[in-house]
Amino acid sequence: MSSDLWQRGCERLAAELPEQQFNTWIRPLAPELRAAGPGDTVEVVAVQVPNRFKLDWIRSQYAGRIEHALSEVAGHPVRLELTLAPRAEPLPGATERSPANSAPANAASLLGAAFERQPGGSSPAGAVPAGTRSAPAPAGTTHRLNTALTFDTLVAGRANQMARTAALHVAGAPGQMYNPLFIYGGVGLGKTHLVHAVGNALLKDNPQARVLYLHAEQFISDVVKNYQRKTFDELKAKYHSLDLLLIDDVQFFAGKDRTQEEFFNAFEALLTKRAHIIMTSDTYPKGLVDIDERLTSRFDAGLTVAIEPPELEMRVAILMRKAAAEHTEMPEDVAFFIAKNVRANVRELEGALRKVLAYSRFSHKDINIALAREALKDLLSIQNRQIGVENIQKTVADFYKIKVADMYSKKRPASIARPRQIAMYLAKDMTKKSLPEIGELFGGRDHTTVLHAVRKIGAERSTNPELNQQLHVLEQTLKG
Repeated sequence: MSSDLWQRGCERLAAELPEQQFNTWIRPLAPELRAAGPGDTVEVVAVQVPNRFKLDWIRSQYAGRIEHALSEVAGHPVRLELTLAPRAEPLPGATERSPANSAPANAASLLGAAFERQPGGSSPAGAVPAGTRSAPAPAGTTHRLNTALTFDTLVAGRANQMARTAALHVAGAPGQMYNPLFIYGGVGLGKTHLVHAVGNALLKDNPQARVLYLHAEQFISDVVKNYQRKTFDELKAKYHSLDLLLIDDVQFFAGKDRTQEEFFNAFEALLTKRAHIIMTSDTYPKGLVDIDERLTSRFDAGLTVAIEPPELEMRVAILMRKAAAEHTEMPEDVAFFIAKNVRANVRELEGALRKVLAYSRFSHKDINIALAREALKDLLSIQNRQIGVENIQKTVADFYKIKVADMYSKKRPASIARPRQIAMYLAKDMTKKSLPEIGELFGGRDHTTVLHAVRKIGAERSTNPELNQQLHVLEQTLKG
């Protein structure tokens, strides 16, 4: 391989890829030519990648493209080989920061430079002269992360695909793209698992990174405590020096003006130093109420992604993965039985699984559908109770702030027609009524009108996260 093959390949990729993608994933790579082995008929370009998240992402998203570009400019096949770089051992007395002439450091280690800008002028970690006070302890001692919540233990599926991909991207290149990352969805869908996974991944790659996970209520508590003590410098020192802030349920900031002001200050300080922020909420940024617009606009300035309720196959995979973690084999037919009857969220799935496993152990019986039905009889009786069309109409009307009478009236403005279609969809999905029966209860409408509504809302649900979220809330409400 000529010495400039990689350079020419990069020039081609730079012309094809968005600048930020190229600079984040391709430019930092440092390849080397490896001699062809016995039987090899192509040149091999070996590339070491600093962490496994970058390795997985480059392999899945860019490897084929890189190989193609190199082969094109070389005029013959070139094979790309990606490997994980060994973690370098620091020299005695060396600081954690890479020297200027070293190989490109990953984004997490570059954030170490921000330690020099801590409030109060404290020294950077690893640079405190002997005899003076020691540097602050690494965040690993107070990060509040659940180390069991990793990308490896997260079941991936269509419901969390985009959020998981974005989280992997952040874990591999913090402080760069998708900052802030805003993840929203209903209760028990895995938002918290995902943010813990990012924090654990970053600490595994860079143990000196300053990472903090907390619930929004803990931030509120910190603001109140520091307000009472008049110690806001301590609050700034705690939050403004982080490399990664993970904060759950920011909707709890609603109506708390001083909290919002302090979070805004922390938010701006962290973004200025290219630290990363990941937030979760039960709704998308513009759907948050009683929160200052300058905050919600910033929440929406990076990447906003939804986690949706898991589809059937994903629910089955979750059950079988969780059972395996309990050292129990879950028959696939039993997993399907449970998954078909527990559709709300991952947390309820886990609760149902615990009941089945406990019932099996206490009764000394093998796990099968009959045992699962017995263990979950209370849950199934609730799931199978008759939900009336009238109840659905009232619940949907209350949700969309229209009159119940509008459900069976002849009015057709979009503000009424849309909720009516949603109510028809839920009536078909959650009751045993036939299409003609549902049509009759919606003002004597023809069954084809109901069928159109069911198909229309069902198709939109799979492509419209906001609608899917609204349907999920309505289903949860109706199930009580």
